Amino acid sequence: MNNIVEYMTEVLILLFVVITFLQSGIDKMTDWKGNVSWLQEHFKETFMGGMVPLLVGVITLLELLAGGMALVGIITVAISGTTLLAFYSLVIAAITLLLLLFGQRVAKDYAGAFTIVGYFIVVVLGVFLLSWQ
Repeated sequence: MNNIVEYMTEVLILLFVVITFLQSGIDKMTDWKGNVSWLQEHFKETFMGGMVPLLVGVITLLELLAGGMALVGIITVAISGTTLLAFYSLVIAAITLLLLLFGQRVAKDYAGAFTIVGYFIVVVLGVFLLSWQ
């Protein structure tokens, strides 16, 4: 329990990643057709229009990986105080958000891109905090 208290800020950020990324990844898996259909329309005027199913698959995999690793990272922090897995989960989350940001900018969805910035700031704060461990 002392480890949770010692790393409370980091654990809260990891919980944020677990909730955000696992929900998003699971949503894409359970409503694959709906997500791909919406995104094909979103990207139809861009060079990524023909690659949407592949790109959704990559993003889904990264979201599930980041969220799952963050969940296991919380457990390892709680049990042993080890933060390496937690750190790498946040790095993967940051890379995923950068890919999503790139997509929104390409689609000229500047409001959507702006929304991602908030998530990115939280995740990068976690990377920063864990990089000192």
